[in-house]
Amino acid sequence: MKHRLGVLLQKSESCDYGSSQGKKEKVSPSQRVSQEEVKKWAESLENLIHHDRGLAAFRAFLKSEYSEENIEFWVSCEDYKKTKSPAKLSTKARKIYDEFISVQATKEVNLDSCTREKTSHNMLEPTLSCFDEAQRKIFTLMEKDSYRRFLKSPYYLDLVSPPRAGCGPENCKRAHAHALDCNSNIISQCA
Repeated sequence: MKHRLGVLLQKSESCDYGSSQGKKEKVSPSQRVSQEEVKKWAESLENLIHHDRGLAAFRAFLKSEYSEENIEFWVSCEDYKKTKSPAKLSTKARKIYDEFISVQATKEVNLDSCTREKTSHNMLEPTLSCFDEAQRKIFTLMEKDSYRRFLKSPYYLDLVSPPRAGCGPENCKRAHAHALDCNSNIISQCA
């Protein structure tokens, strides 16, 4: 796999990353992910996607498999639930529906026909919970499929395993810290 984290080990420590909102931020040493935190990601998909760096690493993994639409849908639903203005609900709901649920969606997620129909019906009068069932189905799909593959992938294993014994102590320490710094947007900014 050409997009392995091992490539990161040779990059400089001034790696920028893009957050889930598309902003670029510089990662400081205080923002590094601890080994303890990375290990918690293996406990549940929720632990993984509720941590900024975990979500970014999972996204990079899904992107490498050409299946990032599921996590993008899940994140869009989470953002949608935070909508405070009732006037914006309909517009945001339509955007999510058109992008992920519609049969002609550009990033169509894999939903059964019953859930798709129910979500379509919910679009008549959008509420903050109109995507809840579809979001739950996609979460379950990710949990049973892509999350398990992620935990066996270099995207996760390179972060959780200790530095390899064959390199000099300062190189390993620096490289390992750098891999943890860059995991938020492994492919697009660091590779």
